[in-house]
Amino acid sequence: MKFSGFKVVKEALTGYKGYGPLWRNPDPKPAYDIIIVGGGGHGLAAAYYLAKEFGMTNIAVLEKGWLGSGNIGRNTTIIRSNYLLPGNQPFYEYSMKLWENLEQDTNFNSMVSQRSILNLIHSDGQRDAYRRRGNSMMISGAGGQLLSRAEVKEMVPFLNFDNARFPIKGGLMQKRAGTARHDGVAWGYARGADMRGVDLIQNCEVTGFKIENGKVLGVETSRGFIGAKKVGVSVAGSSGRVMDMAGMRLPIESHVLQAFVSEGLKPVIPGVITFGAGHFYVSQSDKGGLVFGGDIDGYNSYAQRGNLPVVEDVLEGGMALMPMIGRARLLRSWGGIMDMSMDGSPIIDKTHIDGLYFNGGWCYGGFKATPAAGMTFAHLLATDKPHDTAKAYRFDRFNRGYVIDEKGVGAQPNLH
Repeated sequence: MKFSGFKVVKEALTGYKGYGPLWRNPDPKPAYDIIIVGGGGHGLAAAYYLAKEFGMTNIAVLEKGWLGSGNIGRNTTIIRSNYLLPGNQPFYEYSMKLWENLEQDTNFNSMVSQRSILNLIHSDGQRDAYRRRGNSMMISGAGGQLLSRAEVKEMVPFLNFDNARFPIKGGLMQKRAGTARHDGVAWGYARGADMRGVDLIQNCEVTGFKIENGKVLGVETSRGFIGAKKVGVSVAGSSGRVMDMAGMRLPIESHVLQAFVSEGLKPVIPGVITFGAGHFYVSQSDKGGLVFGGDIDGYNSYAQRGNLPVVEDVLEGGMALMPMIGRARLLRSWGGIMDMSMDGSPIIDKTHIDGLYFNGGWCYGGFKATPAAGMTFAHLLATDKPHDTAKAYRFDRFNRGYVIDEKGVGAQPNLH
């Protein structure tokens, strides 16, 4: 089933009888060439690109719940490539280029909206840091624009520019950044993978790995043993628990990240805005709700829910930035499990076990990385070689001292 404007008109005139399920619901086969553990954005994207770019279709994606039930459906939908360090900037810019063609590539409306991101400046030192970051973005082709206070005020006059503690002195903008529909991204990749023969198997929890003589032979699941030549693990905040079943201890901690949506309001926020004096970011959905978030809950957890102290902290940041937000009613909130690495950057690499591969440690950056994470993980699974943009994301960087610490806070996952 192909989507098009003609298809929409035809279905409207014929009672929508031509629409069917977006993907099959198959039973698992005894064995596959590749099994991907985790039916979220990264796992589905990897399966899609394995089939589309590398012609590999004897693939299964195993998901313990339903497709997209993890972080891909529990985020604030921001896409951007405004990174500084050479280990990160090429990767996220590659992801942004894939975002820009995603809907045409998957033939699915993922609601990619390049409405810009504006990082606010509150001090002279921060302006210098953002100028450096902007120059790095310009050199890499990501694009960046340093704005004066007057330019920011003309764009978003409703912000609190004269806050005594956090005066707004300017901003760094990336116009190509924006938002996408998180569920739509998962559905588009799932549909595209299924159309190419990939088996998407829901309600199939991995309970162990079968490893003999240092080589993985398959996985034990709640639906029986499934053999595989290669197994790729992409399970976000559950990475520690899943890889522990293979005898691996990861340089990762799991923390909860909360997100919030207000009641529907008239359009006011033009793009994504971030508070430079605290961790608060906000955009407005097409339905009018303000979508915002802030810091992770500082304790380790595997629960998809947060606690009130962080709710208070996030709302305080919002009030400092734009006091009018205090009049809005909070409609709902949710939590995702973040796989926080020791330097704040991800891992896409082979493990010491032959045939076992890992994709994780995304911290806050998992959603915006979805296309590139899928493509580079697929490249690794298909060729056993890292993709050019992901060569820095190896396990051994922590041993070699080649950490990619974008925030500069050291080995403290609770701060990244």
